Amino acid sequence: MPPLDTNPKTTTAEADRRNHLHSQTNMRRHQQQGPLVIERGEGIHVIDEDGQSYMEGMSGLWCASLGFSNRRLASAAQRQLEVLPYYHTFNHRVPAVTARLAERISELTRMPGAKVFFACSGSEANDSMIKMAWAYHRAKGKPSKRKVIAHQKGFHGSTVMGASLSGLPNMHAAFGLPLDGIIHIECPHHYRNSHAGESETEFCARLVDALQQRIEAEGAHNIAAFISEPIMGAGGVIVPPAGYFAAVKELLARHDILMLADEIICGFGRTGQWFGHQTMGFTPDLMACAKSLSAGYQPISCVAVSGMVYAVLEKQSHELNGFGHGFTYSGHPVAAAVALEALDIYAEMNVPSHTQAMGHVLHQTLAPLLDHPLIGEIRGIGLVAGLELVEDKASRSSFPADLAIGGQVELAARRHGLIVRNMGDAIALAPPFIIESEQIKEMVARLRAALDDVYHAIGQRP
Repeated sequence: MPPLDTNPKTTTAEADRRNHLHSQTNMRRHQQQGPLVIERGEGIHVIDEDGQSYMEGMSGLWCASLGFSNRRLASAAQRQLEVLPYYHTFNHRVPAVTARLAERISELTRMPGAKVFFACSGSEANDSMIKMAWAYHRAKGKPSKRKVIAHQKGFHGSTVMGASLSGLPNMHAAFGLPLDGIIHIECPHHYRNSHAGESETEFCARLVDALQQRIEAEGAHNIAAFISEPIMGAGGVIVPPAGYFAAVKELLARHDILMLADEIICGFGRTGQWFGHQTMGFTPDLMACAKSLSAGYQPISCVAVSGMVYAVLEKQSHELNGFGHGFTYSGHPVAAAVALEALDIYAEMNVPSHTQAMGHVLHQTLAPLLDHPLIGEIRGIGLVAGLELVEDKASRSSFPADLAIGGQVELAARRHGLIVRNMGDAIALAPPFIIESEQIKEMVARLRAALDDVYHAIGQRP
């Protein structure tokens, strides 16, 4: 075994390049350019190893909803570490704090008879929903119902099932995915996918009709579930048209297909309601939550299971003498304690009203950017927004992929002290809930400066 590198001259970036395989990263490019090393955070800002401060316009990965230095969350973790640092939820055992968290989440969901299952990541929660959907149909004597419908451009995690459900080809190519039985349907993005002159109402009707035809072609007796994010985050902050999900839910119910909501990004206040499905006007049969559940301070996720589905699973588990699913760290007490504290803070803030108000400021402040020559569409709800980058506004044409226009904007924003996320032709913003009006205005000003820089750099003038 080689000795540990104790060379004091080795920088953090060098050590990272030498030893760390990064998530969702171009490995070769990382070896060439190295990482942005973040050392600490304060409020809505993070500070790198050189002391440079950045407004974190993405809450890290959509999750640091209470910023980066909340003392109450840190104290909650410390108290729980001193009382019960670990216990499990197998075989009728539970940490006291985990039982209390399940109660709180069940109350918030407003799903009749809801039960809550815990995991550690959004990917695990989405995988768990699929297994529960399969178990549900098997218990009802319909074992052929295995296929799952998901959207192109949807993102549901990086596990084998999560990546298969995701409608992002870059997550499939290296791994021979998706798995068999995953059906990807058209992304409900009116700006990009509507026909010439097609209204949002007409677009919605066409998509629902296409879904009906796909169900008939695949056979409803073969389809277990439909999964979607209420607002599709990593695919570009796509907001489906009004009435889309309600029409989809009605269609699915006719065919005994479960509706699964991936609330990983939207859940716990991001869209101006407690959950994104409330904002978008539908009620799921199961939903997965993570990220803002603990404000990103601890890895924890959950699945809320409707009473209808739970009753079937409960009967089956008795017949089989157990529910054969779970994780060592399901309902970890430290993560549960932090999540409970986060929910207390959200309640004190009246988070739905707060994110509605701050979301209004965000979208009002972003609106003038629609006149910028690089911006074709601005979309979003609450404290999440997406800006579509276009080469030509009239034709809505995209820039050539090799120009990496989104990456250019992201790097330019960083030079102006702002972290955003690029998703090809879209720039995303999802700031912490604690952001204030003046900070929103400063964030958008920095983004405008970045857009201007890129516009000049590609040889054009505003």
